[in-house]
Amino acid sequence: MPASVAYDAVAQELGTRASTVHPSEAHGCLCGALCARRRHSPREWLEEILTDVADAGDAGALGQLYDWSSAALDGSDLEFEPLLPEDDVALASRVEALAAWCTGFLYGFGAAAGPNDRHPLPSGVSEVLADLARIAQAGAPGPDPGEEDEGAYAELVEYLRAAVQLVYEELQPPVAAPRASRPAY
Repeated sequence: MPASVAYDAVAQELGTRASTVHPSEAHGCLCGALCARRRHSPREWLEEILTDVADAGDAGALGQLYDWSSAALDGSDLEFEPLLPEDDVALASRVEALAAWCTGFLYGFGAAAGPNDRHPLPSGVSEVLADLARIAQAGAPGPDPGEEDEGAYAELVEYLRAAVQLVYEELQPPVAAPRASRPAY
């Protein structure tokens, strides 16, 4: 995630706007919505996570997060990352954020899909959604987390990166580039 979209900046902006949504959950909500429907507008997302979007014109860190997330999911460089606290934060807090991210993703996916989009999902997408539901139930590690716990967390984050990209690509095929007009001879 680029330095311009920092977890702390998103957390601060959510707090300033009196939102009670966890920063990771807010990002998960956005990504779930973008996976379900490519044309999920910034305003639609802000309406989900803010109590008052009247002042949404200057979206600050939230606007940057929307732009970056949309571009990362749509890009071919596989640079998508969930918005989670830095590695120097206590593991228990990072696990809580990971669970919140997955909860947000599932909410955003379901809310953006809408009642008219109840067609069967590809099996790979269904599996990912089931996995995210299990990760959303993750609890804090034991009292003395060690390298094994850190490794398990890192594997879950890496899985999440790849799985969300897979869901996006399955449900939102690339937009075809406009055909170049043939030169007149």
